[in-house]
Amino acid sequence: MAGRTGFTARGVLYFLVGYLALRIAFGDGGNEADRQGALHQIGRQPLGTALLWLLTAGLAGMALWRGAQAVLGGRTGSGHGGQGSQDGQEGAGKRLAAGARAVFYAVVCWGTATYAAGAGSSGGSGGSGAAGGSGGSSDETSKDMTATLLKLPAGRWLVAAAGAALCVAGAVIAVRALRRAFLKKLETGRMGRRTRTAVTASGVAGGTARGGVYAGAGAFAVVAAIRFDPHQAKGMDDTLRSFAHTPAGPWLLVAVAVGLILFGLFSFASARWRRL
Repeated sequence: MAGRTGFTARGVLYFLVGYLALRIAFGDGGNEADRQGALHQIGRQPLGTALLWLLTAGLAGMALWRGAQAVLGGRTGSGHGGQGSQDGQEGAGKRLAAGARAVFYAVVCWGTATYAAGAGSSGGSGGSGAAGGSGGSSDETSKDMTATLLKLPAGRWLVAAAGAALCVAGAVIAVRALRRAFLKKLETGRMGRRTRTAVTASGVAGGTARGGVYAGAGAFAVVAAIRFDPHQAKGMDDTLRSFAHTPAGPWLLVAVAVGLILFGLFSFASARWRRL
């Protein structure tokens, strides 16, 4: 139950970020296309504060499920024959990855809870008080973290390594999506033919777009390290906006935005059909 509510919460966030990015592509840049902007959109709705707390509960469920995977282990091989050592190493790697994801979602959950508490205290408007309580936009956070790291000994190398890691992670996410590796984790036998086709398409397009955003943010971090300038670092919002300034113009941003919306829909499908 915790995992399924978590995938639903993830779907809501990605769907809204994609929607905001799509609005930016067509000239409406008033809202930030990141988690902060998504929370603001939710907070503006009727019963917005209650919806924010429901989202917080879903993110807590994802953190709990990932944490359980890290502690107890997920679905791993049986370790027959000479594969025991290899399976053990793979299982340890999966536990480590699950632990990192648990920490990430715990941080996102805390930020969402802080925003929800601020929205409630300001009468559900989700205004500046809430925004301030949740730590600012992804762009501000990215620049602040980069500036802090650059002040450390070998800080330039740390920032470059973090950026390179993001680029690699983005490439891996995109390649796995294109190879449809996610189908192994879904109960496709319970889907109808059309449903499976739709889920597969959303997983491929959504995962590719998500990987592209990760890789883009990583590339900007590497540039910030090379130029020793924290202002070159970009969060999700600025990274998405940068796609509109490529030779492809705003249409690349449109494609990425639609991809993020599809990844939100794929997350909803995961909430129903993922093997947990």
